[in-house]
This record gives sequence, C-alpha cells and structure tokens, in this order.
Amino acid sequence: MKMDITFGQYVEGNSILHRLDPRAKLIIAILYVVAIFLANNVCSFALIVASAVLITVLSGISPRIIGRGIRPVLILIVFTAVINIFFVRGDHPLVSFYFIHIYREGLVNAAFIIIRIVVLIVCTSLFLTYTTTPIALTDGLEQLLAPLAKIKVPVHEFSMMMTIALRFIPTLIEETEKIMNAQKARGADFSSGGLIKRARALIPVLIPLFISAFRRASDLATAMECRCYTGGKGRTRMNVLRAGVKDFVFLFGVVALGAGVVLLNKFAGGYRFGLY
Repeated sequence: MKMDITFGQYVEGNSILHRLDPRAKLIIAILYVVAIFLANNVCSFALIVASAVLITVLSGISPRIIGRGIRPVLILIVFTAVINIFFVRGDHPLVSFYFIHIYREGLVNAAFIIIRIVVLIVCTSLFLTYTTTPIALTDGLEQLLAPLAKIKVPVHEFSMMMTIALRFIPTLIEETEKIMNAQKARGADFSSGGLIKRARALIPVLIPLFISAFRRASDLATAMECRCYTGGKGRTRMNVLRAGVKDFVFLFGVVALGAGVVLLNKFAGGYRFGLY
C-alpha cells in the first residue's frame, strides 16, 4: 500500500502565492474558509469553485499533487455524502425501495458537501503548507498572535508546536508505511477479515509507530538544545516579514469574494444548501 500523501509538505516554487507574506496568507485562509461556509446556493458555490480554480492556477502546483492531498479524506467525503443522500428528506423521492428513499434534495446536499470539503482542503493547503515553508509559517503565526504575549500567552511556543505538528505529518505517514511493509513481510494481513480483525491487526503497527514518534521528538528536542534554542525571547530573524501591494490585493480579493457570496445567497435563485 503506497501512502503517497502530500498533506503538510512544502512544494518549492516561485508563484505569486509562494511570494505572499505568510501573515497575509494566514488571514486570507481564514477569510476564505468563512466565505466557503457562507455559500449556500448553486450560484455562490459556483463562485467559490471558480475562485478555487483560479487560486490553483496562480499557485503553480500540479493538480496531481493536489489530488494526492485530497486522497486521505476521501473516506470522510464519501461517508458524509452517503449520509446526506439517504437521510435528507424532500417532497418527492427519486428512488423508493423498501426502507431506502433517495430524494433530489439529498443528492443536491451531497454535491454541496463534496464541493465544500474539497475546496476547503485544496485552498487552505495552497495558501498554507504547499506554498509556505514551516519557518515562514511559524514567523507569520507568531507575529499575528503577538498581542496575546502581553497577557502571558506563550505565543512563540504555540506557533512552533503547530508548525512542527504539520511538518511531521508526512514523516509519520511515511514511517507508518515502512512499518506496515515490514509487518507484511513477516506475514501480517491488513486487508482481510472483519472490522474487529483489521483493528487488531493494526496494533503491531501502532506500538512501534508511537515509539518512533517519541524517539523523533526526543531527537528534535536534543537538536534544538544543542543549537542553544531557548524560545522566542530575544530571538532575531534572518528574513524580516514585509507586506507588499500584492498581499493587500489578495486580501481585498478574498473580501470581495465573501461579499459576492453573500449577495448571491440573497438575490440568486436555485437550490439552497439545506433549504428547499
């Protein structure tokens, strides 16, 4: 089983998204998520999808890489869509077979859910992990949360912890793949049997994975101590973050996108998510 997953990895490039200030990208990502959840009809969802395609083109990231990033949540997407198909009720069923009833409203809700989850994952990944290095992401998050340091909130430590967690997701996935391959070479079977049997088969994988994770954490702590890391107090930066015109243009664009979604929700017709 090849776990070719790119979530949490930085993809080197020189696109306009790569050159944006990480502080602006964090704010843009938050505003974009709000715009995604505000969309509730066909027209507003179409605007969100069009903006996602434009962002993908501007990022210069290969669609194949983006597709591999969506792969880990396919089960969640399918499960959520199935729940909407079979449990959302409407006026006139399209399919009625014993206790199974499928309504047009359920299919529309499932489509909206799929679009929302896919766009959410793709665009937040493009703005953050795919186009922003872990160091830049840490600096941007730390500076945005800097006012909280006045009330004794450990801003630097929190930012470092979040960035390291994102950075080590691909490493842990790769480690899981190696352990599973080693177990398969010794006769382990992860693909047959019922749910309980498969869960029990994962125990020999989880134990060495946890041991490996703690060992990596210990090695990282030792390496940081050897480099005299003492936290954020008195720390200087080689690259000072400076916002430019392009950052404010993107911020204005996302705000305009949110305004467009609100207007389309109010004045455009057609199906509405959860409302019929």
